[in-house]
Amino acid sequence: MTSAMSPERHPTGDLFICDIFDAAPKDDLGSMEHPIFSLSTRPDRRVLQYGHNETQVTVTPSVKGRATIHDKDILIFCISQLVAAQNAGRAISRKLTLKAHDFLVATNRDTGGDSYTRLREAFDRLAGTRITTNLTTGGIETTQGFGLIESWEIQRKSRGGRMVSVSIVLSDWLFRAVLSKSVLTLSRDYFRLRKPLERRVYELARKHCGRQPDWRISVTTLHKKAGSAAPLRVFRAALRKMIATDHLPGYSLAEMPGDILKVTRRRAPDLEATAQPPRPSPEALQAARALAPGMDVYVLEDDWRRFWIETGRARLTSPDKAFLGWVRARLS
Repeated sequence: MTSAMSPERHPTGDLFICDIFDAAPKDDLGSMEHPIFSLSTRPDRRVLQYGHNETQVTVTPSVKGRATIHDKDILIFCISQLVAAQNAGRAISRKLTLKAHDFLVATNRDTGGDSYTRLREAFDRLAGTRITTNLTTGGIETTQGFGLIESWEIQRKSRGGRMVSVSIVLSDWLFRAVLSKSVLTLSRDYFRLRKPLERRVYELARKHCGRQPDWRISVTTLHKKAGSAAPLRVFRAALRKMIATDHLPGYSLAEMPGDILKVTRRRAPDLEATAQPPRPSPEALQAARALAPGMDVYVLEDDWRRFWIETGRARLTSPDKAFLGWVRARLS
């Protein structure tokens, strides 16, 4: 039987340029809450009108279609790198220059030639999709129109034609979300979810359930928040398939009376049952005592190791560096 999730394509390499804490996948709260990205696998040229409470969103695609939830991986990667730089005390700007190969590896994609072609198509859709909204980021409500990315540029080798690096200018709206830390950490297994609806339901679960034991939502409301174009009965059937496969990272789903979906946070595995969880050195624990006087460093160590489990158990080049970076961020 074919796995419902994509295989882990790069299990032996570091998933991100930085260490586990610094570049754990990050998503912005605004697009997690509202259905900006298309769930269709075909070009989606519909203008989406969405309203919830006091927030209004209009998403207008280009002739190439609305940006998809798989295209969003580019933004998640960019946000992750910006947050990593912030945590390291480096200056950041809306313009990032990235290696295309690093993006493909980080988001669990194949690194063959077709992947680079699909990456360029994703840039086109992201730049062409226009948002008009009064979303609030960083405590500021602004009604404005913008593209998901402002511009992009690819540099290629003169022979062979493979892209070497990509420069992206993010929208000011998205950059403000990073500056105000209006972001949440995702499981690395998010990139292994094959189906667009699985990714969207995971986003909503992560946003609304978080660390609560459970979260409940009517299927009708979820249909709206997910941005699904499928009829409600088809959407409901897709949810039942997700309940049966039960592979959302960190959350399980259940159908409740009254056409309600219950999202339950999975219990973190016991540390003792996890293969070779990282341990900071005595020197790192001593450094943590200096950073957090009065706090129990062994409690901090256990919390960090659970964080490592919940965010995908990535291979660490320096457990000490990752642990101390996590402590600094927790204190900030």
